[in-house]
Amino acid sequence: MTETPDPSPDQTLTGHALIQEYLKTLDGSPGVYRMLDAQSRVLYVGKARNLKARVSNYARPSGHSGRIARMISETAGMMFLTTRTETEALLLEQNLIKQLKPRYNVLLRDDKSFPNILITGDHDFPMITKHRGARKDKGQYFGPFASAGAVNRTLNQLQKVFLLRNCSDAMFSSRTRPCLLHQIKRCSAPCTGLISRDDYAATVADAVRFLSGRSTAVQETLAAQMQQASDDMEFERAAALRDRIRALTQVQTVQGINPRGVSEADVIALHMEGGQACVQVFFIRAHQNWGNADFYPRIGADIDAPEVLEAFIGQFYDTKEPPRQLILSHPLENADLMQAALTEKLGRKVEILVPQRGEKAELVEGAARNARESLARRMAEGATQTKLLKGLAEAFALPAPPNRIEVYDNSHIQGTDAVGAMIVAGPDGFIKGQYRKFNIRGDELTPGDDFGMMKEVLTRRFKRLLKEDPDRALGLWPDLLLIDGGAGQVSAVAQIMAEHGVQDIPMVGVAKGIDRDAGKEEFHRTGQRPFALRHNDPVLYFVQRLRDEAHRFAIGTHRAKRAKSVGATPLDEVPGVGAGRKRMLLAHFGSAKAVSRAGLEDLKAAPGISDAMAETIYAFFHDKG
Repeated sequence: MTETPDPSPDQTLTGHALIQEYLKTLDGSPGVYRMLDAQSRVLYVGKARNLKARVSNYARPSGHSGRIARMISETAGMMFLTTRTETEALLLEQNLIKQLKPRYNVLLRDDKSFPNILITGDHDFPMITKHRGARKDKGQYFGPFASAGAVNRTLNQLQKVFLLRNCSDAMFSSRTRPCLLHQIKRCSAPCTGLISRDDYAATVADAVRFLSGRSTAVQETLAAQMQQASDDMEFERAAALRDRIRALTQVQTVQGINPRGVSEADVIALHMEGGQACVQVFFIRAHQNWGNADFYPRIGADIDAPEVLEAFIGQFYDTKEPPRQLILSHPLENADLMQAALTEKLGRKVEILVPQRGEKAELVEGAARNARESLARRMAEGATQTKLLKGLAEAFALPAPPNRIEVYDNSHIQGTDAVGAMIVAGPDGFIKGQYRKFNIRGDELTPGDDFGMMKEVLTRRFKRLLKEDPDRALGLWPDLLLIDGGAGQVSAVAQIMAEHGVQDIPMVGVAKGIDRDAGKEEFHRTGQRPFALRHNDPVLYFVQRLRDEAHRFAIGTHRAKRAKSVGATPLDEVPGVGAGRKRMLLAHFGSAKAVSRAGLEDLKAAPGISDAMAETIYAFFHDKG
């Protein structure tokens, strides 16, 4: 991959004329091009099998869609990156789109990771657990599942069937008697030797078979065991096996669609309407449906379905492992190229299909129906949201309905573990990916000083905005600030805004009214008398929802911080003692205080602690002068 030095054509040229100048320096290499505006912001990222041929299309003065014509007219510069192959160009293009978020590209806005089930492989008695993120731990992974709820429901039933442990290795090694999960028949208690290593390994093998799609063999085995127990008049054991078979059946029933002819695939269907799009993805693994998720990529009015799907697939699998098959509702423009790119990424063949009949076509039809219904709901909610934003603008005398509302709240207990929280809302509802938390770190603050906390939060927020988007061109600045508080809070925030020269942003304080009763809120604005909205005004309910969401996020952030501080021990400060060594030390000695009092020889005898580390720990607690 090589960066092509960009030519320096006449700086007064823009649009078609500028692109014509760039054409003089290009050849037929594959690569990626970027179109830039006058402020060097990326307007569009594209790939090309032949850079010269592709870019020449933009040099034509006519024959473009409205979106492309606007983009060309705004182009004031270009950048080029040549690659060895077109497949490499495709992967680079999608990576740059996700990173740069160009205005004229199809953009997957709500990308997220999906959870898996992990059966660990580094212990004599493996654990079954939920796993999210990179697959770094040893073991067998099964997924992805569409949501944490889908994983939790499946794990709950699998525990009933296979009785595998879900406790950590440290907890496992420290048990002296079975835990509650054994009492309620969710674990076979390998920690206390109530099941042999071989018998436990057999149940692990059954769980792997089930999660790999060979559930029939597992059920037949359990049914045979139940019949044998009944014949032997071991009725309690037979009842327990019956319950396990019932739990196994329940997993399959909850999954609903379980295709016989599709072992591993993502079913991806697109529905477009009114300049909006919904992509529905069904995860089929081991002949089982492991849930579905919907996505709403940002598109333009004149983009066609193949382009949207290609962009979605490229960005979606940028950080995810693709399955063996992608079953699509629409053909791709470059299906062979995308197939080659995903095959290269996975290390084995990935097949892209657009079925016309049979079971696969029925799966696509179901996904397309879900996409259509999901988009209809979103559009209805969007219409309601638009109406509410318009009402909000009228109520607070804003120049236009706000596209970005930032709501702030603080949370603490008598000043301890104080945090500030910011939530963001707009025409599409809550924008959770842009929520922010602020650990209050002002040492000079009086505990419980809400004014001081809000001052610190807003000061840090405005400093960041002034640094990242000084020209307010990236859409990072709010159109409206909502503050939890009355006249005092509003006055304090107005002072902060004046110090940073941002008095032009509307700001409203939301204060509980008489008796702090919800529904009697008063609204405060700088230099104006407080006012209230009608008790049944939809705008009032909307503001309450915004404030409650900010409060929920602040409380959750505060609880997480408090839990972390409660779980903190002096061991956290010992050089070289990470989470793993901390767990081993606590499991061996019982408490951090016992570790601090332990002799050097005792520390050296602890599992996983080298002589050098034992000396470091001993010195930390005993050589403080």
